[in-house]
Amino acid sequence: KTLNDELMMREYFTEGDLVVAEVADVSNIDGMLKLHMRSNKYGKLPEGVLIRVPSVLIKRSKLHFHRLPCNATVILGNNGFVWVGPHFSPDKPIEPLTMTSRDTIARLCNVIKALAAYGVQLFDTIILTAYDISMKYKVKELLNAEVMEHVAQESYEHSLHQNL
Repeated sequence: KTLNDELMMREYFTEGDLVVAEVADVSNIDGMLKLHMRSNKYGKLPEGVLIRVPSVLIKRSKLHFHRLPCNATVILGNNGFVWVGPHFSPDKPIEPLTMTSRDTIARLCNVIKALAAYGVQLFDTIILTAYDISMKYKVKELLNAEVMEHVAQESYEHSLHQNL
């Protein structure tokens, strides 16, 4: 809002940081964004992976932050950006990722890519279903086209039977 506010933000954020915020306004003149962080769930994101999928595949929902039982968080942005990372709290220090966390994040990223590659709409429940289905494969096997198709197809069929 003011020059002082901008200078204070530069003490907390550096260029290249990944942040999550709501877009409050877009200027018609120069395209400048005004971001809004209404609560402490918004702000700088810790280590994680950012994936881009077609925005039409993101199921519209009031909830975008999903703390999954596999010890990871998925943020589904209506703009098609999906962030996958560890559980985090803005008021706690960020800890380095363990190998288990890295494997979980990589597995989640791969199943999200598989679902998106086959046009399956993304929401928390189907991502968890695909994650569970993927457990019979190694993380790197999930990059194989046949495995991706199997995970996506089985997840989609499961969601139809569950009326998700």
